Amino acid sequence: MLTKFWTFSAILSVIAISGCMDYDNDTSWSEPRPLGQDFSTFQPPQKPPTTVQYAHEVAEPNGVITLRQVLALALVHNPELRAFSWEVRASEARGLQASLLPNPEIEVEVEEVGGTGERSGFDGAQTTIQLGQLIELAGKPSKRKRVALLESKLAGWDYEAKRLDVLTEVTHAFVKLLATQERLTLADELVQLSEQILNTVTQRVEAGKDSPVEKTKAKVALASARIEQKQAHQRLVSTRKQLAAIWGSISPVFEGASGQLDVTFPIPSESELMSLLAQNPDLARWAVEMERRRAALELEKANAITDPTIFGGTQRFKETDDTAVVFGLSIPVPVFNRNQGNILEARYNLAKARGQQRAVEANLYAVLADAYQALSSAFIEATDLKNEVLPGAQSAFDTARQGYREGKFDYLMVLDAQRTFFYAKARYIESLAAYHRARADVERLIGQRIDTVKTIQEKQVKGPKQ
Repeated sequence: MLTKFWTFSAILSVIAISGCMDYDNDTSWSEPRPLGQDFSTFQPPQKPPTTVQYAHEVAEPNGVITLRQVLALALVHNPELRAFSWEVRASEARGLQASLLPNPEIEVEVEEVGGTGERSGFDGAQTTIQLGQLIELAGKPSKRKRVALLESKLAGWDYEAKRLDVLTEVTHAFVKLLATQERLTLADELVQLSEQILNTVTQRVEAGKDSPVEKTKAKVALASARIEQKQAHQRLVSTRKQLAAIWGSISPVFEGASGQLDVTFPIPSESELMSLLAQNPDLARWAVEMERRRAALELEKANAITDPTIFGGTQRFKETDDTAVVFGLSIPVPVFNRNQGNILEARYNLAKARGQQRAVEANLYAVLADAYQALSSAFIEATDLKNEVLPGAQSAFDTARQGYREGKFDYLMVLDAQRTFFYAKARYIESLAAYHRARADVERLIGQRIDTVKTIQEKQVKGPKQ
């Protein structure tokens, strides 16, 4: 009896063993966009940790740091990106589960026991041992596995989008730190000039050439400059902490940032940048999303086909000590539930995805247009301030100072020229910061650095490939 039973069990085991195959999870991570692809990022191991890891060691940078150092540090240690990467692994695990077949069922049934007469006790018992297995038809396992695989790819695309978000966040914070340092330098310079002007005013007042009121004005101007200097110091401390928080640090030890805030690059045309929008992971993911929705529809159609359960085993008659083979087939009759609701929902979701894809594409084009305008405006403003406004303001301030020493102008003119000059310098710093922030936003949208974009003129000079 047992020999026949285990023979049948072996047959069902061959059917079920295909559900124990390893799930291929090497295709979940999408190919990095050109932007920042030369940096390593954190990818969790395939084997999860046995204990909860609340923190990881970060080698805090010291001294003066560069943007490249910060980008490399953040892509490995950013807490949000690290947490996001585990979602990719979780999606791989869901894919593994989706690839498994249903477990077989073993059933033991004892009949004709505990009765009366000859059927009392176990004398007339009939024992049946059988093994059952659900057989999934219409390719359900492969269809289910395909849906899970596409969901894993979507998680990979979402991780890539998060990676670009971190790059942009780091760039914004680093630019803010550079600008804050420049504003502190400007505040120091203003204090120094205010002290020099106060000395000049004091000498003229003591010589009887100016009213003591002018000295009071100069002291007020110096006090205001020192207040701005203290505030600039406080902003610098806060900005350093904001940057360090991106890689998970709460106590930064680096001294400052090194970078050329006043370096700008010519901007490609808007149409050239629009042509690169397909590299945006928020848009590129929708090709996979549409494929997943179609795969989900095919899976629901397959689920409408009922699956039989085959079973078989042996039956032993204790009264005669005989055995017999039993087998059977169970098929649900699709009278009421033909999965019609889930199929209809999958069709609706597919139609919805088409609309969402068009909406995302239209929105990204609008966002890129706004970012391009912000970049162009900041570039034009920074260029005009550098080439026209700053030289004129500098000349006017120098002339006013020299004229005041010679008694040609009063102190009010010097103060007005000084305010105009330093306001122009502060505005120049802000325009440069706005340029670099807008550039980071554009690069996030197109997935690559602007200075690597080949313009139409460059393509024409290079010519087509032979």
